[in-house]
Amino acid sequence: MSADITITDRALGKVKQLMSQENMGPDYFVRVSVKGGGCSGLSYDLDFDNEPKDGDQEFITNSIKVVCDLKSYLYLAGTELDFTDGLNGKGFNFINPNAKRTCGCGESFAV
Repeated sequence: MSADITITDRALGKVKQLMSQENMGPDYFVRVSVKGGGCSGLSYDLDFDNEPKDGDQEFITNSIKVVCDLKSYLYLAGTELDFTDGLNGKGFNFINPNAKRTCGCGESFAV
């Protein structure tokens, strides 16, 4: 199993659509991180950024740069970012092999 943070084709399409709608240039990337909180203890955060920080871990997947701070990477190594637009919910999903427990909404987890 790879320790990279990857992005599926479905998520890639949505990321490119959002970046285009917001007129983001090629210097923008996807930033993923973990924050304390949520019903399981830790929650995921996803945003767009154009300012790398010291210690960032960078991954190029499907032509999109995904960046993660070092502390969050300890929780997110091997995670795949997906996008769902089905009847059971719409949005980005983190498929995290490190999560031992997730909440019902899928937005928080515990290790």
